[in-house]
Amino acid sequence: MSAITRHGTHPRLPVSNAVEANGWLYVTGQVPRDAKGDLLAGSMTDQARLTFKNLVKVVTNSGYEMKDIVRVGVWIDDPRDFAEFNKVFAEFFDIEHAPARVTIQGTMMCDCKIEVDAIAYRES
Repeated sequence: MSAITRHGTHPRLPVSNAVEANGWLYVTGQVPRDAKGDLLAGSMTDQARLTFKNLVKVVTNSGYEMKDIVRVGVWIDDPRDFAEFNKVFAEFFDIEHAPARVTIQGTMMCDCKIEVDAIAYRES
């Protein structure tokens, strides 16, 4: 039996939504796509909230919980949106289960303001 499990796939790319290996879950970068796959236009608040909802869905569909997330990587296209993003981040992570985080400015590969990936861990 393989120690690696792939959870979900991207509809157009050879990418798994998440890959699990020996208790670790590596979640592919999430962007503000709705259920139909369309990118959400709008404020950083709206885009960040949908992005984190997508992250929650991938994490829970993989059998993990948000409290299992140990690291989050965040790319935002405009650093002036950081405060707005940070308010949404606090809606999804409390102080008790706060992950390590890196937030950097980056040019997005699609027309959105934010992308978020994550690493979670759970003992077997």
